[in-house]
Amino acid sequence: MQKQSIFQSKLLPYALVAPQLAIVLIFFYWPAAQAVLQSFLLQDAFGLSTSFVWFENYVELFKDPRYFEAVVRTFVFSFAIAFSSLSFALLLAVMADKPLRGGMVYRTLLIWPYAVAPPVVGVLWIFMLHPSLGVLSRYLRDLGIDWNPLLNGDQAALLIILAAAWKQVSYNFLFFLAGLQSIPKSVIEAAAIDGARPMRRFWTVIFPLLSPTIFFLLVVNIVYAFFDTFGIIDTMTRGGPGKATETLVYKVYTDGLLGGNLGSSAAQSVILMGIVIALTAIQFRFVERKVTY
Repeated sequence: MQKQSIFQSKLLPYALVAPQLAIVLIFFYWPAAQAVLQSFLLQDAFGLSTSFVWFENYVELFKDPRYFEAVVRTFVFSFAIAFSSLSFALLLAVMADKPLRGGMVYRTLLIWPYAVAPPVVGVLWIFMLHPSLGVLSRYLRDLGIDWNPLLNGDQAALLIILAAAWKQVSYNFLFFLAGLQSIPKSVIEAAAIDGARPMRRFWTVIFPLLSPTIFFLLVVNIVYAFFDTFGIIDTMTRGGPGKATETLVYKVYTDGLLGGNLGSSAAQSVILMGIVIALTAIQFRFVERKVTY
């Protein structure tokens, strides 16, 4: 028999939900509607004159080859960040799930990076890998590697991917560790009794049972790479050198706030929102089929 909550007042349930609905409406739907409206307008930087131009902002974007370069760059960054952070976090979670001396300290230290703000992450990695002041740059020069992300676009892109992935590893680690600890030990012991080696047990038993966690983290990491890497890029490279690290979210900022082209910036934000929604829908439509609940 299921228990049901009965409210004495019919208005009480709506009053309880109203604050959350107000937050979603004010901070999510209203700005999104404003961005859609702004994308159809042509406005000067001071807001003194505004004209309705229909889809002209979108047409100009699709004529710009640099915008398509930013789109490709964003996809490459996103999948590289998601793959590297998920892979490394899973490896750390598997190691932490074993009985270790000082395991609690080890797990706590792995969680700390998630509390660091993205701009601070960028500063930390600049201190380590700055071409002239970085601690790790000295060892790279000793190995004969000409490391200079301030001038080399590929190296700057690699630096952004490493920093962004490092920031997200601790978040993924928490979910992977919780997923591993929720797997019944009897299932793993049964596979071991059947003669399955550790690597085979992982790929045939543990990994399929982690598929719901992996699917959830895949969606979260893609969204993170599209949006939350803005602070890291702004702190480390500001989109340079030569636009080599300018992603879609950073291009919205440079064209809108720095360039004063508010209509184009709004159109870019609408397209970016559409891309993320489409990617999420594709993942739920096709990737979720591989998930074992």
